[in-house]
Amino acid sequence: MFLSPKYDEFVKEMFRNETVRRYFVGDILKIPQEEIRSVRRKDPFLRKFFHRQKQGILDVKMELNDSRKINVELQVKLIHHWDKRQLFYLSKLYTEELFAGEDYEQLKKCVGISILDFNLTDRSRYHSVYRLRDEDGYEFTDAMEIHVIELKKKLTGEGEVDDWIRFFNVKTEEDLEMIRTRNPGILEAIRELKRMSMSNPVRLWNEAHLKEVRDRRAREAYVRDEGKAEGRREGKAEGKAEGLTEGEQRLSELIRRLMEDGRLEDVSLAAEDTAARKRLYREYGIK
Repeated sequence: MFLSPKYDEFVKEMFRNETVRRYFVGDILKIPQEEIRSVRRKDPFLRKFFHRQKQGILDVKMELNDSRKINVELQVKLIHHWDKRQLFYLSKLYTEELFAGEDYEQLKKCVGISILDFNLTDRSRYHSVYRLRDEDGYEFTDAMEIHVIELKKKLTGEGEVDDWIRFFNVKTEEDLEMIRTRNPGILEAIRELKRMSMSNPVRLWNEAHLKEVRDRRAREAYVRDEGKAEGRREGKAEGKAEGLTEGEQRLSELIRRLMEDGRLEDVSLAAEDTAARKRLYREYGIK
C-alpha cells in the first residue's frame, strides 16, 4: 500500500531526517544551505507556566543554529478558528523560554510553517508569508512570521517550494516517479516515503486512519478506538466508570512516546497484543 505524504505521522517521521529538515526549512524560508549549520529537532511539548494552562503540542518543532524556532504542521482540513489556533501555538513558542525576571532580549524569532490541504484564501498565491506590519506596509517587527503553503492551488512555477508541493500532492507511486528534481531534501523525503510505505506497522496505522475519520489525525483516530476498547476492558475488570478515559489516556501516551522514539513496530504490537502493551507500559513507566 502506498503511504500518503499528507499522513501526519509520516511528516513527523520524515523530519527526523536531517537532510530533509535542512533543505525544507532552507527552501521555504529562502535561506542558503551554506548559512545553515544545523536544524535541530526539538521536544514538541511547549512549556506550561501554570497547572491549568492549556498544553501546547506542536507537530514538528525545530531550531536553527541562529536560535530561530520553527513549528511545522500539516493540516488536511480547515478547522474552526484555525487562525486563532495558529497564533496561540506561535505565541507560546515565542514566550516559552522566557523565565520570570529575564530580559526580553532572550526572546527569539519564531516561524510557523503550515502546509494546508485546503484553500485558506481565494487568492491564486500558494505560498503566503504573514508578518506584523502597519497599513502602509511598514514592518513593526520580524519576531513572528507565518508561512502558509496551500496544496490545492494551481502551481505556476518550477522553484523549490513548487517541488515540495508536488511531493506532498503525490497519490501513487507513479506520481512519485514523475517528480523530476535534484533537490537533496526532496530526494531524501522520497526515500523516506518509500521506506515507510513498505513498513507493515505504518501501513496498518495508515489503514486504520483511513477507515476512521479522514479529517482527524491518524494518531487521534487510532488512539480513540483502541483506547476505548482498552478502557472498556479495564472498566469491567475494576468496576469503574472512568475506565474508558483512563484507557484512552494510557494508550495515547504510550503511542506518542513510541512514535517519538521511532519504534514503529511496537506501535502495532501495542494495539494488537495485550501482553506486549502491558510490557511497554512497564518499560515506559506508564501507570
